[in-house]
Amino acid sequence: MERDPLATFNERVKLVASFYNAIGLGMIAVGVVRPLSDGTRLSGLSITLWIAGGLAFHALALYILRYMKKGVLP
Repeated sequence: MERDPLATFNERVKLVASFYNAIGLGMIAVGVVRPLSDGTRLSGLSITLWIAGGLAFHALALYILRYMKKGVLP
């Protein structure tokens, strides 16, 4: 049985987007959850930078999903 090239391409795009989204979630967890669980205090700037980095990776994941294709690949 032959693989569907369109489905394979779309699955690879989704996999890459999921990878970047997971990195973004991890960065937000490091910036917010870790200081709360450790009982340490981080500066507001540090927390802001971790959250901004996480949101940037999430935005990158959304941008990558735009490359999904419909129809038949050439």
